[in-house]
Amino acid sequence: MVRVICLTGMPGCGKEEFVKVAQDRGFAILRMGDVVREEAKRRGVKFSDETVGGMAHEERVKHGFGVWASRTVPHVTGETTVIDGIRGREELEVFRQAYGNELVVVAIHASPRTRFARIRERGRGDDVVSWEEFLRRDDRELGWGLGEVIATADHMIVNEGDLEGMRRHCRQILDAIGG
Repeated sequence: MVRVICLTGMPGCGKEEFVKVAQDRGFAILRMGDVVREEAKRRGVKFSDETVGGMAHEERVKHGFGVWASRTVPHVTGETTVIDGIRGREELEVFRQAYGNELVVVAIHASPRTRFARIRERGRGDDVVSWEEFLRRDDRELGWGLGEVIATADHMIVNEGDLEGMRRHCRQILDAIGG
């Protein structure tokens, strides 16, 4: 039985839509980004991609690249949980050690131009505002091993079409997983 679904993908790929579909099915949701943002808030860090991402990176360098996963594990309850925002192989290893065969990885992919347009539309406080910042963020996250996590996922969703098509694909993946 699957207990934890680790969700991964580059910024703006559509992870939030998968989360919404899973939430509609009664899954618990944990966002690693919320764990990071909560720590930034606790420290009084100004919210921008550069400052929050920089703080997250500093913690990874100081405490190991699995630090945010380790800080997320205690929040997993007994119910099936989607953990959104896996960023690197060390984070995935923390979850694999904690959940073993009860863990499945789902990756979502979208092209850089599609992702950039979506990020510009959503307007979250820590989002990038220029193409150059977007590319720097991609480079930073790929440097954490995000590409390897995406490449080795158990399930892949390509999100280049319309919203209903994306939601249908999410439901199909959840059905295949058993949720």
